[in-house]
Amino acid sequence: MKYKTPIIAPDLDFNTPALRRNRKFRAIKDRLTTMFVGIGGMSVIVAILLIFVYLTYEVVPLFKGASITPWDEQNSTYEVGSDVPSLHLSVEEQNEVGFKLSNNGDVHFFATKDGQVLVKDQLNFGQPEEISAFALENNVSRLFAIASDQGNILVSKPEYDITYPDDQRLITPLLVYPYGAEAIALPVDFGEAKELAIRDGEEALIIVAANANNQLSLIRLNKEQNFMSDVVELSAETYELPTLSSMPFKLLISPDQRWLMAIDRGANLSILDLRNVASPRLHAVHKLSNYELSDAQLLLGGSTLTVADVNGVISQWFMVRDKDNHWTLTHIRNFDQQQGSQLLAMEHRRRGFTTGDAKGNIAFFSATAGVQVHSEKLTKNPIRFIAMSPRANAMLVENEVGQLSFWQVDNKHPDTSWTALWNKIWYEGYENPEYIWQSSSASNDFEPKYSLMPLAFGTLKSAFYAMLMATPLAICGAIYTAYFMAPAMRRKVKPLIELMEALPTVILGFLAGLWLAPFIETNLASVFTLLVVVPFGTLIFAYLWAQVPKDSWWQLPDGWDVVIIIPVVLGLAWLSMPLSDGIETSLFGGNMRQWVSEDLGINYDQRNALVVGIAMGFAVIPTIFSITEDAIFSVPKHLSQGSLALGATPWQTLTRVVIPTASPGIFSAVMIGMGRAVGETMIVLMATGNTPIMDMNIFEGMRTLAANIAVEMPESEVGGSHFRILFLAALVLFAFTFIVNTLAEVIRQRLRQKYGSL
Repeated sequence: MKYKTPIIAPDLDFNTPALRRNRKFRAIKDRLTTMFVGIGGMSVIVAILLIFVYLTYEVVPLFKGASITPWDEQNSTYEVGSDVPSLHLSVEEQNEVGFKLSNNGDVHFFATKDGQVLVKDQLNFGQPEEISAFALENNVSRLFAIASDQGNILVSKPEYDITYPDDQRLITPLLVYPYGAEAIALPVDFGEAKELAIRDGEEALIIVAANANNQLSLIRLNKEQNFMSDVVELSAETYELPTLSSMPFKLLISPDQRWLMAIDRGANLSILDLRNVASPRLHAVHKLSNYELSDAQLLLGGSTLTVADVNGVISQWFMVRDKDNHWTLTHIRNFDQQQGSQLLAMEHRRRGFTTGDAKGNIAFFSATAGVQVHSEKLTKNPIRFIAMSPRANAMLVENEVGQLSFWQVDNKHPDTSWTALWNKIWYEGYENPEYIWQSSSASNDFEPKYSLMPLAFGTLKSAFYAMLMATPLAICGAIYTAYFMAPAMRRKVKPLIELMEALPTVILGFLAGLWLAPFIETNLASVFTLLVVVPFGTLIFAYLWAQVPKDSWWQLPDGWDVVIIIPVVLGLAWLSMPLSDGIETSLFGGNMRQWVSEDLGINYDQRNALVVGIAMGFAVIPTIFSITEDAIFSVPKHLSQGSLALGATPWQTLTRVVIPTASPGIFSAVMIGMGRAVGETMIVLMATGNTPIMDMNIFEGMRTLAANIAVEMPESEVGGSHFRILFLAALVLFAFTFIVNTLAEVIRQRLRQKYGSL
């Protein structure tokens, strides 16, 4: 018997110098890799935090309160001319020169810093007369009218000539008479004017006076331009208006010279329609308060009436069309109640105003936001007059004893509050409170509208329609590619779909806006026919294919079924085009686009949510497809093979084993795709029409937060309210993405724990 020599395994030495060097080198590489990965991860976190900090830094000043500080450190008060009460005070643009018109007709231009008189003048009626009434058109034009006890009226305004001798600014003030230095006479039998109103226009200047008998007289100075000399010639016309039931303490004329508002101390407002000045009529009478009024003024634009009563209640009113299309004065809002009678001072370029009372308190209000911005006790003496500077960064205050003081104001963002940004606001000229985004206009009297709701709604709307299209197509395509498709075909299809993600979104937006939107509008019936015919036709073909004997499939390898589906889908798409013509003719009168607009009453914009859904869905599909396909393909093969071995069908294995196991990855894919849709800029910028409206109508456009930032940021003033609100929109978008991703990660981890044990 022969014995085999046993094979002895050689001794392995794992401690040779070469292996020790290899292990040491590998350990160094591991530590370096760990360090660099950690640094990279921390860098990403730090970058995100820095973005958040910077956005917050730009947004915080929006909600910072106002402040009032003395213009100089000494906070000195001074008198100009004498202690004669002022009829009117104002400050020029540079906050260097003030204007004071006294009750006795004296005019003083003075340095706002110390009260030094620069120019002194006198309103001259041509003979000794006492002033009986004063009216200012508005703070912007600075035009005012003064009536005397002899029935004469002067129209004047302060002007400021700015020159730069030796590169130093020199402001030369003067009093001008744009309609001539000769007084305008009231009717002889009218008597002394107790109240006055003035409104200038392109065609005429209107002056309305009220006497002690509650009678009203209107003087219209028609402007006619001499084509030979380009000189504007004036022709005066006098009209008698209806007599009032009480003596007004304030007369106000709307900018279009149609409405005359006469307000008495008892808070009764009479509105006269001056559209036909030859036969004016009483339009309406309103009760503005249950208490006597202390002041009434028109805001910037001349359409919003602000009144204050002796009980400290301040309310806002303007004309609104009712259901019968008639104009009616409507109470809009009340502001925070103050203490006692309030004096009103309107801002020149914003819809804000300031109040002062007998206790020396000053308060700032925003008429648009409907909030009190700031309140502070400024002086010990009662406040008699407040003049805001044109830029609202300074104010001139006169107390009861005739002393003036000049104050610096920091109130840069009064129109921004959480209410104005997220709630409905009743804007001037609108019939109801609404969510409106309209940041600019060609008019100087424009009221900025900064509601972020239409932008947030548009962002969610565009993402919804994009995900509605992309999610089922991407997930179903990924399932088929990863689970059913032949490996050879998968190696070709997957890179091809992922290559779609490299297509610039500006190209997709360009094609969507210039080709797809007009195509859908012209072939609307064909598009909807396509959406019905292709899915149902494919299902019918799949059913018929399933009835074919399996012996006939031998020529088609497993996983190559899609080769047959592709021509079927293309054929169904081609078939839907001629079918749509008959459907459109029989059901929609030959024009589905017109039928949608006229018969259904649905607005149709060429660039709408349907176009965005298709274009942005095309951009999102590769992201969702790639991540979902990887998640499904990574499911361990032994799970699916074990399921099939136990008798489950491929479909049961897919739905009960593969998809639950891959659900964390699928959910992550959907969330990442949604983040891509929410933050998309160029497609929605070029294919939506950029209309900030709140309507889920698929045929209406929208404006998203990202597109709005891209459109308006270059035009915004750095540091202004508009600029910072755009940063707030970016912060909202950032926070939304952060919250969604956080929730997605929490859900993904729970899904992973639930199905990780399979």
